[in-house]
Amino acid sequence: MFLSAHVNVSIVNGKEAKRHSTPYMVSLQTYGHHICGGFLISDQFVLTAAHCWKGYDNLMVVVGAHDLRDSKSSDHIRVKSYIPHPNYRPTNKPHHHDADIMLLKLKKKVNLNKKVGVIPLPKKGEDVKADTACSVAGWGRLMIGGSRSNLLMEAKVSVIDNNECRNRWGELYSVSKMICVYGRGGTCKGDSGGPLVCGNTAVGITSFGSRNHRNTLERPNVYTKISQYIQWIKKVVRNV
Repeated sequence: MFLSAHVNVSIVNGKEAKRHSTPYMVSLQTYGHHICGGFLISDQFVLTAAHCWKGYDNLMVVVGAHDLRDSKSSDHIRVKSYIPHPNYRPTNKPHHHDADIMLLKLKKKVNLNKKVGVIPLPKKGEDVKADTACSVAGWGRLMIGGSRSNLLMEAKVSVIDNNECRNRWGELYSVSKMICVYGRGGTCKGDSGGPLVCGNTAVGITSFGSRNHRNTLERPNVYTKISQYIQWIKKVVRNV
């Protein structure tokens, strides 16, 4: 079994991100331990992967962080509401990774500044063309089975043709609701929930990859396609 969508996917073969160059990035933590990434889409809402929430009722969102050991330069905010997409089913069955998207409403609004900012989302239904140059970032593992990074790492990746992704992943891959990418570096365990950024827009959410073929063309990393969920996101942000 190669799927590891429910094992949180650091950046492999990446480099340290320029300090605070991605002010929208957040670290989701429980008991002081980083478990997933996420990103600010407003001053009170974080977008992340639904599989990052395993019933935790004490999730802390760390904003403005670069080095997770330096707690003085970041702000820790509790989560008020967890809103996974209604079509997401927390199961280990491989065909249930549809709608791996979740909104977190924070207990208080964050102060937006140079270190803490929001990232724009795509238009409803918008597609990302194959070979588009994008980037991923996170505090996950630096290699398969390796240690996590305290520093925010990033890597450049390219979008792969949707039909090619389907060929590589078979029925696990939804052409309409997912994006897959490849690069010299990429996401790994601990990066789940972080954004796939193309231009200055968050187009995807780190969802799953292969345990044994991390970030290879054989099993490229897969991201939830945000443009398919814009209506749901707007509705939740408006009503919660």
